[in-house]
Amino acid sequence: MNKTVIDSSTNQTLIIMKLFIYCLFALLVLNCTTPAPVDNSAQEAFEKNSKTVLDNLTGWQNENLDYSMYADDFAMMETGFNTEKDSLSLSEMMENDKNLWATYDFKMLNKPALLPGVNQVTKKPDGSVRHYSNWKITMSATDSTEAKSAEIRLYESFDFDSEGKIRYQQVYGDFSGIMMYLNSQE
Repeated sequence: MNKTVIDSSTNQTLIIMKLFIYCLFALLVLNCTTPAPVDNSAQEAFEKNSKTVLDNLTGWQNENLDYSMYADDFAMMETGFNTEKDSLSLSEMMENDKNLWATYDFKMLNKPALLPGVNQVTKKPDGSVRHYSNWKITMSATDSTEAKSAEIRLYESFDFDSEGKIRYQQVYGDFSGIMMYLNSQE
């Protein structure tokens, strides 16, 4: 056998062995590095804030909402038809709640499906909570009218401040339609 052929074969074997050793070393180094810690803060905030939302819904249904769960700079987006303002302050919302409870009874018909919300810019979970729920609204009987009920499907979202207080709230449903029906003379 030719010495040149043997040297060439030996060189190829050495190159393959070196590549194999380098690959093993790289795998060893990669496996020894500590993975970055998983950031569960958004999930933890969502779980904590979900409890606040459930307390909020229960309190609202029972007409004894604890408004201390709201931030001082709270705003509720006005989503109704032809509203005069784009949002309500906490005191305005409290007055609206009082007026609604004086005229109507509210009953949630299902356990709300709570879902994590996302930051509008990053599109990543941010601890906010949104939900879908079905409600029965009843207008009590008076001397001249019978009690009247109707059901409405709602979508609602809650954003929280750093202290876990509700900072921003919005609710969507056909309130105009249901109020027209409940207050009609039929």
